[in-house]
Amino acid sequence: MAEPIYLEDLTVGDVFHSDHYTLDAEQIVRYAKEFDPQPFHLDHEAAKDTFFQGLAASGWQTAGITMRLLVASLPLARGIIGAGAEMAWPLATRPGDVLSVTSTILSITPSRSKPDRGIVVVECITSNQRNEVLQRMVTKILCFKK
Repeated sequence: MAEPIYLEDLTVGDVFHSDHYTLDAEQIVRYAKEFDPQPFHLDHEAAKDTFFQGLAASGWQTAGITMRLLVASLPLARGIIGAGAEMAWPLATRPGDVLSVTSTILSITPSRSKPDRGIVVVECITSNQRNEVLQRMVTKILCFKK
């Protein structure tokens, strides 16, 4: 396991790269049945006549995979504690896509009232094997000092 990262270990511009995660059609359908039961997530044939023109993962499934990859590639001390985010899905995640996340530190703001912590703004780009951006998230994360 990687050494935990603290606020003072980070610098604006730092970049973190995740491992890869391959998503298959069965995983997409299983997730959709439980959490996002829409035709374009559930059935290859039904999905052909939708906006996506084929089976597509839920954006929330992509977000969940992003979180898994982010936790492993940015091992913040005391965990990744979100304090707000903006998210967009410019392209659909498809069966067979191999996802990876590149996270860049955009800003670091120490807390004035709580000297043991600060807020780090991170841009997380989730891409597939063709380097197509599937999700862009800019998130504020609570980060602790040593």
